[in-house]
Amino acid sequence: MLACPVCGGPLAALPGDTGLRCSGGHAYDRARQGHVTLLPPGHVPPSGDSAAMVADRAAFLSAGHYRGVTRALADAVLADGPPPGTLLDLGGGTGQHLAGVLDRLPDAVGVGLDSSRYAARRAAGAHPRALAVVADTWARLPLRDAAVDRVLVVFAPRNGPETARVLAPGGRLVVVTPAADHLAELIGPLGLLQVDPDKARRLTAALEPSLRPAGRSGHRERLELDRAALTTLVGMGPHARHLSPERLAAAVDRLPERTAVTVSVDVSTWAPAA
Repeated sequence: MLACPVCGGPLAALPGDTGLRCSGGHAYDRARQGHVTLLPPGHVPPSGDSAAMVADRAAFLSAGHYRGVTRALADAVLADGPPPGTLLDLGGGTGQHLAGVLDRLPDAVGVGLDSSRYAARRAAGAHPRALAVVADTWARLPLRDAAVDRVLVVFAPRNGPETARVLAPGGRLVVVTPAADHLAELIGPLGLLQVDPDKARRLTAALEPSLRPAGRSGHRERLELDRAALTTLVGMGPHARHLSPERLAAAVDRLPERTAVTVSVDVSTWAPAA
């Protein structure tokens, strides 16, 4: 699946699984945590999630609070055509969603790609059939043309042209985005950002004309979250960039010991336009 970020040639594993090398001699070491960084020399990707955000994400997801979101994602992956054999999770974070999909595809392998090295360190141990890669999702992806059966994007940026390039014939992109009422109960009390009402149009603009709509579903449930879970939920997302830990802690302390929270997402499937 992977391609050299310098010359575009296919990558092969080095002896002892210590890294990757292309036929042109460009080599990429595997970090002791297990991930590989595939960036051209001098290229600096967006900073991505901080260590604190990744720690909160790992805590919240490992507790199973978004298990329903993962299930809805996997249902969409399996809904169209034969079971895929290769998966790419763009902006995959800690690898929890990719791991959940791979658990339902015993013959598949996956790559989780994220610009945050902290996320990649966590994702490296998420699943035995997944490789964690640090790369820039906005640049040319370090993947071969038509190498991937399914691309997954969960609450992460979308790169329409590059996604279409790496999708195999019959491949699909599956995108999970927050619906209008996602976490609605927390917006006022915790000062969270509201879901952009123009999100659907922006999603279409980011993917067309490279991809076309091929299906749509959704997932909605109510969770009962304690104060610790609420803190990690806010800390793992974009809200963390706008709230200081002290302000968040004070706001969470004003809530009941357990709070009902709506989890509501849209799941859309896209096919290459050509």
